[in-house]
Amino acid sequence: MWVERLQLGEFRRFQNAGIEPAPGLNLITGRNGAGKTSVLEALHVMAYGRSFRGRVRDGLIRDGKEAIEVFVQWRESRQPVSDSTCAADAKGADAGISRKAGIRHTGQAWTGKLDGMPVTHLGELCAALAVVTFEPGSHALVNGGGEPRRRFLDWGLFHVEQDFLSLSRRYARALKQRNALLKSGAGASMLDVWDRELAEAGEPLTRRRQVYVERIQTRAVALAATLAPSLGLRDMDFVPGWRRHEMSLADALLLARDRDRQMGHTSVGPHRGDWNVGFQVIPGRDALSRGQAKLTALACLMAQAEDYALQRGDWPVIALDDLASELDREHQQRVLAWLCAHPAQVFVTATELPQSMLEMEREGQLQVFHVEHGSVDRR
Repeated sequence: MWVERLQLGEFRRFQNAGIEPAPGLNLITGRNGAGKTSVLEALHVMAYGRSFRGRVRDGLIRDGKEAIEVFVQWRESRQPVSDSTCAADAKGADAGISRKAGIRHTGQAWTGKLDGMPVTHLGELCAALAVVTFEPGSHALVNGGGEPRRRFLDWGLFHVEQDFLSLSRRYARALKQRNALLKSGAGASMLDVWDRELAEAGEPLTRRRQVYVERIQTRAVALAATLAPSLGLRDMDFVPGWRRHEMSLADALLLARDRDRQMGHTSVGPHRGDWNVGFQVIPGRDALSRGQAKLTALACLMAQAEDYALQRGDWPVIALDDLASELDREHQQRVLAWLCAHPAQVFVTATELPQSMLEMEREGQLQVFHVEHGSVDRR
């Protein structure tokens, strides 16, 4: 899929601005603070319902205004995708289906439309437009807490398995009910009901996560060898959230019940799930430098984009914020070479045209936009 038009209103520095990007590589330049990241942020809001820099109400809405507005029109190819598919074949100007979506968000409430029809669930918008984002905080995917890694797995499953969202919501509702009962000191019979519900939703949810990790692992290891061979990425190890090799989730919940009563929350289950990365030489993720963590995260995210393409028959949009400051020139060139060899629309931000992209601009492989004074202009 590739974005044909992006419009944003009352969004940080932008009163009203828009771009019509190319289906291939797009560079957005501008001085620090000019708002180039906000362009990617607007795409992220449409695709995730939130910003990668915080909540909508925390500085996203332009001063003195009530709400942000984002509109995206894009095209989906829905063609079979293989490793040998060339960009020219996948990005024909007259190919695919045109779609559009818009969202207005006050920070407290939102309204949205998809293909001209109102939507009642934010998940409907998020399921329509797929964007994989690499930004300065992406290193947390590797060396942060478990929440970003669970979101990583669930994003991939949400987009490739139609019933995963309902399964995830079922588990979340049961977890909320069980935690409330634990805090209120409810009896065993009531807890039995919600333990059973948690187990019935949590077991298949965990199986799907494990299969997804195993599938992503093969691509992530191969990608790391291409993008950052010195990393020596070896594997991705799935952590279910309880001693799954020893007992069922139902048994684990029963065994942990007394402890959970004391703590007032559920201590075992998929909500405690995680995954780890293993390396050939580096002892573990805690020993990674910030740069190594970013390269590992990038390999995982690009593997996720590639898996999405193979599962769905269409590439997601890829957004890379401030690539030049996040990676050195050698790694930039490796990343750009890999991206240009695949049929994905890519957005990259930078304060100026990176040296690694000069030749691309000369050969017409790059569309450049410049952000200044609240507007985005094609160069």
